[in-house]
Amino acid sequence: MPTTRSTQSKKQTEPTKQAKWNVGDIADQTGRTVVVTGANSGIGLATVDALARAGAHVVLAVRDPRRGEAAAATVRGAKGRLEVRRLDLADLASVREFAGAWQGDIDVLVNNAGVMNVPEGTTQDGFETQFGTNHLGHFALTNLLLPHVRDRVITVSSGAHRYPGARIHFENLNLTGAYSPMAAYAQSKLANLLFTLELQRRLTEAGSRVRALAAHPGWAATNLQGHDASALRRIAMQAGNRLFAQDDKAGALPTLYAATQDLPGASYVGPDGLGEMRGAPTLVGRSRAASDPEAARRLWTVSEELTGATFPELPALSGSATA
Repeated sequence: MPTTRSTQSKKQTEPTKQAKWNVGDIADQTGRTVVVTGANSGIGLATVDALARAGAHVVLAVRDPRRGEAAAATVRGAKGRLEVRRLDLADLASVREFAGAWQGDIDVLVNNAGVMNVPEGTTQDGFETQFGTNHLGHFALTNLLLPHVRDRVITVSSGAHRYPGARIHFENLNLTGAYSPMAAYAQSKLANLLFTLELQRRLTEAGSRVRALAAHPGWAATNLQGHDASALRRIAMQAGNRLFAQDDKAGALPTLYAATQDLPGASYVGPDGLGEMRGAPTLVGRSRAASDPEAARRLWTVSEELTGATFPELPALSGSATA
């Protein structure tokens, strides 16, 4: 049966369904340098893989260089150079050593490393493990490296920042006598977002073109959940990983989107699916507590006092063109 003109016209006017953003949409990264913390597994390694394949020189900043080298060896088809350097975010001396040895520009710093729901403990400097590693280590690293950064800082947060009652316990940051693995993790992930908010405010005030952004992976199946303090939660996480989670490559997409797309400073990127658990990367919202500029300023001041790292002097209008 011949197609009628009206049918042809209808087909011509129907909108084309737009494909979801993925790693194939990353522009050529040749000539750009990216530092990724916690890069030897999970979404960190997936981030390294995608950016190296796109041509970037990627530095894997890891606690164990041997594991870092083994992880780098799994990347196939990299157009850019891979490099492994030691960095222990739970030890401020290691953070200062890493930053002090750095020479040259950094286009993108990806603050990805983290621990989740671990048993109560402290870092080398006496900070609660999750707050000290996830927030204070990255806070110090960012400020020490910032004079080298030319484009953006990406900090990986989590939907856990919305955990009921999540807040910054300024009166007891170590949660001494009141420790809960999930409350401590939520505090550290909320701190990541407040840090990004205040960092962007300071960058703008300094006249810098460098941008601070945050991302979260949704529910990604990685080894992060395997260190949970609760055996029951570990079992539940393993079941959830099989039933609901994305793989690490999908979990890395929000980070990659934030690292390569032209987004406003202080943007927060996550999956576009139900509950932001999975899906393609898009701009997402954050909790009221994560949008509080006064809490962000207060956290910054406390973090400077605890780490000894302060916002550096930056050349006005520093930065580079967007990838």
